[in-house]
Amino acid sequence: MFKDILHSNPAYFYGAIFILAFSAVILSVPSVIYTSLKYGLFDKNDLYRKTHKHDISRLGGLAIVASFTISILLFSSIINFREANFVIASCIILAALGLKDDVYGTNTSTKFILQIVVAFILVFFGSFRLSSLYGVLNIGDMPMIWGSLFSIALIIFLNNAFNLIDGIDGLAGGIGIFTSMVFGVLFASMGQIPYAFIAFALAGAIAGFLKYNWFPAKIFMGDTGALIIGLISAALAIKFIELNKFTGSNQPAFYSAPAIAVAILIVPIFDSLRVFCIRILNGTSPFKGDRNHIHHRLELLGLKPNQIVLASLMLNAVILLATISLQRLGNFVLIFFIIAICATFNGVLTLSLYKKSTKQ
Repeated sequence: MFKDILHSNPAYFYGAIFILAFSAVILSVPSVIYTSLKYGLFDKNDLYRKTHKHDISRLGGLAIVASFTISILLFSSIINFREANFVIASCIILAALGLKDDVYGTNTSTKFILQIVVAFILVFFGSFRLSSLYGVLNIGDMPMIWGSLFSIALIIFLNNAFNLIDGIDGLAGGIGIFTSMVFGVLFASMGQIPYAFIAFALAGAIAGFLKYNWFPAKIFMGDTGALIIGLISAALAIKFIELNKFTGSNQPAFYSAPAIAVAILIVPIFDSLRVFCIRILNGTSPFKGDRNHIHHRLELLGLKPNQIVLASLMLNAVILLATISLQRLGNFVLIFFIIAICATFNGVLTLSLYKKSTKQ
């Protein structure tokens, strides 16, 4: 019966998995907050990069991970989705890493080793692997080993990119729900039910968490949540690109899939690449934290956290809509178009900050 409904009206299942993940987080977060209060598990506010005035728990990511994995387990059995096993295994390993970091801290080498292990599982066992770059950087089809290595690097990069933007109430969650909802809609329109399930489950979990993380935040997602959002977003991006690969036997549902994937994830991609480049040019480690992220610069202009989230979502939406509308122009043109929009945005922001500082 379930399978008949699934194939005739998959939208019911998309709604059900979203509501299940949403409800699980809504109900579980108060318990996480209570436990944090009882045992003093807080994000200590003596770090110079923090802006909140009170001790707030960083364990909200536990609710996101638990809700997401339970939802996927329940629905994957209906569609016999074997790749879900590797997704869940990767989430559990990464959640353990994030939890350790949120409570006690973790050194950089341990973080990268475990992130490599998780990416390896997804790429080699779950088949979340790129086989071509569609002419981007003048690279077409790639041998399995190079495609696998590139996919591992991409997953690790997006893992940390979402972690880096988690510096303002609701930002990582807001971008995360936008990303997962867009992927969910795109996969649903392509008839790719398993990946739409993954996307809508993550969207529901993040939506429930945002109730408590919207400014002023009652709880943070911490590394546990941010790393999982980055991991699943990377996996969905890779599958979206691969399923829209243009071959003689496959007519893609969307053209210029790599450019569309970049547009969906442009906020964490742009912010991370920008701060990495600036840190390297300044002779500091690209992994050393600072207050030079886009959200910090918008904060200097006087925007409140909720306004910063909305501004970031508007930028993301404009770039995505433009890219989808112009998808037949090709990846090369579209990626330079996206870079131009980001550079213009950054230039306007820099000019605004300069004018503000000269007035002061």
